[in-house]
Amino acid sequence: MNAPVSKEPLDARDRPARLTVGVVGAGRVGPALAASLQLAGHRPVAVSGVSDASRRRAAELLPDVPVVEPVEVLARAELVLLTVPDDVLPTLVEGLAETGAVRPGQLLVHTSGRYGARVLDPALRAGALPLALHPAMTFTGTAVDVQRLAGCSFGVTAPQELRLAAEALVIEMGGEPEWIAEESRPLYHAALALGANHLVTLVAQSMELLAKAGVAAPDRMLGPLLGAALDNALRSGDAALTGPVARGDAGTVAAHIGELREHAPQAVAGYTAMARATADRALAHGLLKAELAEDLLVVLADQERRPGGPGPGETR
Repeated sequence: MNAPVSKEPLDARDRPARLTVGVVGAGRVGPALAASLQLAGHRPVAVSGVSDASRRRAAELLPDVPVVEPVEVLARAELVLLTVPDDVLPTLVEGLAETGAVRPGQLLVHTSGRYGARVLDPALRAGALPLALHPAMTFTGTAVDVQRLAGCSFGVTAPQELRLAAEALVIEMGGEPEWIAEESRPLYHAALALGANHLVTLVAQSMELLAKAGVAAPDRMLGPLLGAALDNALRSGDAALTGPVARGDAGTVAAHIGELREHAPQAVAGYTAMARATADRALAHGLLKAELAEDLLVVLADQERRPGGPGPGETR
């Protein structure tokens, strides 16, 4: 049986050390964060989820926590995690505020990277305490996510008076708080998507091509290489650039594009776009000689002008 929830407003400084926690949106993120808060001594009391997959995730990560409607989640919890898709979040917040589901003094936390605390303004006007806590982590929807939160950076945005409370919650989940200004949230999120989301696409394409080339275990081949490349990039930035583009080996790049056109035409556009970006960075940092860059850029420009035809050095 759930303990009764006080209807009286609570100042953040007067809150009990342990909170009842609710989750609106049992996607991959919400149940993992709630499970992490549970390890820190907080008490998950309610979760909402629509799909069968979300209900399974909730059952796995938050066993014995009842699945209820979003309004009921807010009625039961002092700390509510809004873990819904970015495009859904503004409408959800407005709807909860308009129906009176938001209580004064209630901690309302969203995990969107795109938005800061301002998206929670309708709830703020209803007396809620708004926090934006975005974990810079990819989630699987399984128990491994809870372990990965240890040392994970969180993009934190909140009113100044709630900054310490926001940072404290992140630390309780094992994370590292990183303050992001409200106006910088879209750029912050774009940076993470560029690095993490596109990395998955690049790795998946690379594994597919290695399999076509006859490699029996593409993952085993790529693991050490990509691990070293990532480590070098994080340590040295552009100084870690290697390979035919950084060397200005236009003939090799043209040959690559020819092979991709034959075996994986869907990968050509991505290869040429990344090659051009790599060439620009290598040139700007003095790694690529200007005279070699010219030949390389001619190859790439030719591919962009004739997307259906062969590049230099290729035959029909």
